Amino acid sequence: MLAFNLEQSGEAHFRQYGKTFQEKIFQGLITDKQWAQQMVEVMEPHFFDVKYLQYLSDRYFKYFEKYRCFPTMQLLIGIIRDELGSEDVILRQQIVEFLQRVRSNPHPGDIKYVKERILDFCKRQAFKEALEKAVDLVQGDQFESVIDLMKEAVSVGMPSSIGHEFFEDFESRFLDIHRSTCPTGIKELDERTVFDGGLGRGELGVIVAPTGVGKSHWLVAMGCEAMKAGKTVVHYTLELSETLTGKRYDANLSGIPVNDLIENKDKVHEYYKNNELGKLIIKEYPMRSASVVTLRNHLEKLKLKGYTPSLVLIDYADIMRSTKSYDSLRHELQLIYEELRQTSKEYNVPIWTASQSNREGSSQEYVGLHNMSEAYGKAMTADVVVTISRKPEEKASGAARLFVAKNRAGKDGLLFPIHIDTARSRFRIMSEDEVMELNPEKKLKKVWNDLKEIKKDTLA
Repeated sequence: MLAFNLEQSGEAHFRQYGKTFQEKIFQGLITDKQWAQQMVEVMEPHFFDVKYLQYLSDRYFKYFEKYRCFPTMQLLIGIIRDELGSEDVILRQQIVEFLQRVRSNPHPGDIKYVKERILDFCKRQAFKEALEKAVDLVQGDQFESVIDLMKEAVSVGMPSSIGHEFFEDFESRFLDIHRSTCPTGIKELDERTVFDGGLGRGELGVIVAPTGVGKSHWLVAMGCEAMKAGKTVVHYTLELSETLTGKRYDANLSGIPVNDLIENKDKVHEYYKNNELGKLIIKEYPMRSASVVTLRNHLEKLKLKGYTPSLVLIDYADIMRSTKSYDSLRHELQLIYEELRQTSKEYNVPIWTASQSNREGSSQEYVGLHNMSEAYGKAMTADVVVTISRKPEEKASGAARLFVAKNRAGKDGLLFPIHIDTARSRFRIMSEDEVMELNPEKKLKKVWNDLKEIKKDTLA
């Protein structure tokens, strides 16, 4: 059996809180990295009286000491698998069962209370230890050292990171950290050098287009791709009804045009029986009635019912209500986007929303950041901005242009000729033959040539 001993000192322990409470303490560490960084200074693995939690916290904190960042759950599982192997079957099984429980309920409602209680406990313990040391220092007439000791005891457990220390934190820059994403389903966008798998957790993506071009269809397409990947999707609609939005999902997933769904109800039902998909919640709010606070309250209710979203879609942010009133609509819109990005960070979930382009955007070859209506600040806030443009004569054929206007994860400034299937809310990159066939005057030839150059760059 693998030897495992942790030095026990003093009488500090979490035994009084019970096993379930202690499990939530460690769950708080792995789900809230900022809180975990506070706890590094004041928590010791031996505070746990449950062996597998001692083991996990010991490895978790040691990893931070070496790399100056915390491991993901997947990486932590890999570390434990490599260390334990088949040497300590019982300990390994306890860890596996615990982590499975965490995955099944990643955001318990009482975790905030647990973190507050334990932070206070650990700070009191640190202060107690400082007082014990101070007695010895006073007896040795080391009064200045006592002052320094007490100052340090008071400050422990407070957010104290000075930032990334370039040379000391060298290792953390070279870790291959898994980025959890929701794919777009368009391989040219999802490849490593562009979106690197899709929109990531804690990121805000915005689709920008003129009226009637396909913003709502894009959001449905993103939701369907997430469902195909087994993820839970929450779709907020402030423009379309819940029923119509649901039908668009039916059409995309089953491949049956939205106008033919009623006659093919059995086929749609059969598709869902034969295909394993993630969950979908569609929630409608009247236009201008829902603020970011409204959505956050709804997300909290969903948590209590066991729904933890992997993707949030908002159709669309421009018609939400601001939490503050300004004389200028521009400032209200910018605040909405800032609060949405903050929400994506706090809930650790990717958020896609849509924005209307200005009047000039409807007549241009492609829509740029300068075409986002009312607030350029929206573009500054977003992590990803994708735009769609098409002229009236292109609408019947489904031809359009997709432009990656902003992308923090990889390349931007990329232009793609695309086809939009509004009957099924689907998007795809068009082939060169399709572009030439739809445009005998070669109006889109330059777009295709740009795409070929983009492909050469991304494959290099």
